[in-house]
Amino acid sequence: MTDYKTGLRNLLMAGTAGLILSLAQGGVAMAQVNTPADNAAADEAEPAIVVTGSRIDRKGFEAPTPTTVIGETELRQGARPSIAQVLNDLPQFRATQSPASTVANTNSSSSAMDLRGLGVTRTLTLLNNRRFTGAVDLNTVPQGLVKRVEVVTGGASAAWGSGAIGGVVNIILDDELEGLTIGAQNGISSRGDGYRYSFDGTFGAKFADGRGHFMIGSEYQQDKGILDRNSRKNVGSANIFTPAGDGALPILVRDVNAANTSLGGLITTGKLKGQTFNTDGTLRPFQYGSMVSGNGTTMVGGEGVATNDEYALTNPYQRVNAYARASFEVGDATFWADGSYSRIWAKYPFYAESGSYSISATNPYLSQDIQNQLAAAKESKVSIGRVFEDYGYRTFDYYRQNVEGAVGVDGSFADGKWRYSAYYSHGEMRNMQSYHNQITGANLTNALDAVRDSSGNIVCRAALTDANTACRPLNILGTGTADQAAIDYVFGNTARVVYTTKLDSAGASLRGDLFETWAGPVSVAVGAEARWEEQVTNSLDATSAAKGFSRFNFSPLDGGFNVQEGFGEVAIPLLDQPFSKLDINGAARYSRYSTSGGIWSWKLGLTDRIFDNLLIRVSRSRDIRSGSLAELFTTSTTSFTTVVENDENDTPQTYSITRFGGGNANLKPEVGSTLTLGAVFTPTFLPGFNLSVDYYDIKLKDAITSLGAQDVITNCANGNTVLCSQIVRDAAGAPTTIYTTYINLAEYRTKGVDIEATYTLPLSKVSDSLGGTMRFRGLATYVPKVIINDGNSTVDRAGDVGDNVNFGTPHWRATGAITYASSDVSVDARVRYVGGGKFNHTLPIANNDIAARVYVDLGAQATIADRFTLFANVNNLFDRDPPLTTYGAIHYDSIGRYMTVGAKVSF
Repeated sequence: MTDYKTGLRNLLMAGTAGLILSLAQGGVAMAQVNTPADNAAADEAEPAIVVTGSRIDRKGFEAPTPTTVIGETELRQGARPSIAQVLNDLPQFRATQSPASTVANTNSSSSAMDLRGLGVTRTLTLLNNRRFTGAVDLNTVPQGLVKRVEVVTGGASAAWGSGAIGGVVNIILDDELEGLTIGAQNGISSRGDGYRYSFDGTFGAKFADGRGHFMIGSEYQQDKGILDRNSRKNVGSANIFTPAGDGALPILVRDVNAANTSLGGLITTGKLKGQTFNTDGTLRPFQYGSMVSGNGTTMVGGEGVATNDEYALTNPYQRVNAYARASFEVGDATFWADGSYSRIWAKYPFYAESGSYSISATNPYLSQDIQNQLAAAKESKVSIGRVFEDYGYRTFDYYRQNVEGAVGVDGSFADGKWRYSAYYSHGEMRNMQSYHNQITGANLTNALDAVRDSSGNIVCRAALTDANTACRPLNILGTGTADQAAIDYVFGNTARVVYTTKLDSAGASLRGDLFETWAGPVSVAVGAEARWEEQVTNSLDATSAAKGFSRFNFSPLDGGFNVQEGFGEVAIPLLDQPFSKLDINGAARYSRYSTSGGIWSWKLGLTDRIFDNLLIRVSRSRDIRSGSLAELFTTSTTSFTTVVENDENDTPQTYSITRFGGGNANLKPEVGSTLTLGAVFTPTFLPGFNLSVDYYDIKLKDAITSLGAQDVITNCANGNTVLCSQIVRDAAGAPTTIYTTYINLAEYRTKGVDIEATYTLPLSKVSDSLGGTMRFRGLATYVPKVIINDGNSTVDRAGDVGDNVNFGTPHWRATGAITYASSDVSVDARVRYVGGGKFNHTLPIANNDIAARVYVDLGAQATIADRFTLFANVNNLFDRDPPLTTYGAIHYDSIGRYMTVGAKVSF
């Protein structure tokens, strides 16, 4: 595969280089630069050429796929710490993971985009129209260099390739930047925590009489995080509780704790069940709360510990980003090269080790009285539930480092009628993760097997036959009673892994007008692209490799694939009259994957501008997504579990089985079908006003998913022959092994309506004595359906807004903003609305209803002497609490009121 990959890469690079040289030598005009309309005076600026929704960049062409542009005003609103959080304020996105929403996981503080709530893997994120390794974490992009973000809110695989089922996010950098700007800002919550500060700088300049341009930007940011979840209302240890009594409905309540563990050790079986250990080794009754019906492991109140209380509300982190770009005109071509570096890192408490542990009834750490009671009850073992907070939390640390570089050329010929682009890029994301203070399973087993030697000393049983053993006996009876040597033997281990993800991509495209018709030019875009994705495990600790840790064992992930693609697009004007300007648009792409073969994606669209007041647009597309590296190549994981299946007499039987999970190199691409219908109203009698309404319907088949072992058994019994093939049975027909690797099984469907309205009013139109501009913008999304068929059941998740619901989406989300801007002062007020709904409509919870939330944000900035800018923001001005959740509020603000101040100086 390596030789094939290298040869194919060299061939494509040679072809790309040949195209660059031949076009550059042919020479004519410099490539046209596309610029967006000025947000402050959009009605007076020349209309922008927004190209993300299409490969056609003909002036005046309007793509049939809806596109939302996030400009300077939106980028600075709220002083958000990353591009991802800026976008998550938009109603079309579903917040997933960010420094302000991430709970405990190994993707700590990463920020990836999720359009339509279909998952981050189904949103394609680009930087300057090309793929980049930093797409999985938009913290890697320096915000000071971002000019605008174009969001395609419909399928766009024909234009941009795999992953664009939910849409495309295209981050456009300011490649005409001039001057030096240095800035700093600080942020803190009204509770005095969540402190964040950052420094940033950008510089751009022309040289060689304007033929060359250089720009560079960098930033440093540190966020202290909020480690105490219980500092905020409704985000601590809540869970579903069923009260005693016939007919009582379950209820979501606070202060739900474990009923089978304690800090000092809780006996969970036998004669002494319900007793917990004091520090001196004596017993006392454990203080139970109200037991949660049906499981016996959780309770409301009591002295138990809730793991959720141990998670951070927001994770701390530090990050450094830098990006540089140089370009130079040679004849009629502009050659460019860029490079970027980013690193984000942190170390913080994760949560304490806990579990149920068995010791001998004659363990010498048990008092003689306790041993006598166990002997009288003829108990040879005693099970103890223990939370090891007294020996330190498990600590998680990581760094993610991304290095990327690209070269390319943009140019034109034939008096600018034809334009071309070509590029090659290489990026590497290095991801190191470590868990410290982990329990090594074998060491714990040995350390708990304590006995007395011939001298009466307490030792590990292994020491009776091996005087040189490293084992030290561990006393888990009572808090803080263990010897440090035993703690180091059992806990003093680290799980560590380093993954490197590599992305090489190259492409070339040609765009222009083929010929003129009665209605205008027929425009085409053609091109070819290729990419190689690979992930390798650089290092893995030996204990994880042997699955030796009691809880977290990292696994190797090694594999890769390549894809070659060709695409074409055409825009044909059919009518150019004052009453109707009718265009049809078609695009197709053929992709050939090394893992799954060839597949087509396509798009058909139509636009009709009526009397320059109304634009009607419709598009239909077939979109694809190939499996990710993790879905294709995750090393097989093994676990043991039980499943229930009815026998030939329809009697439920329980079977112990071996479960194999992991990647599946035979996955085929997902296929989506997207329909969009919409209209844009831009009345000539009201300059500066725009209103768009777009309906979308996305259907996804062969979605890649992984089911649980019981789901495989259940679906096989219901007639799913694909899943029956995942079960291995013995001679008697009993299941022995179940494969739950990723498969093409699920079907998803979502539909809704996007509404966007803007109005820009220069106040001089109201009165000659007034200066500045008022700008109004509102966006809203209504989602009536999010239907998920996971192969086991079909459920509609629209309106489910609880934190434990996959694909849960509010029916309504909206933002509205009013901005006043002049040359010296800018003031804005923004309202964010997140609809309520059910915590989980499939559960009969008494307090299932969640009310909507409205957040008010204020911001202001002032420029002094055209050089110094001061700004301040307050988010969630009225400090609205989130709804009650079990783990964390994804859709709602958990932080509360947050204030930011900063300053910039420009030269």
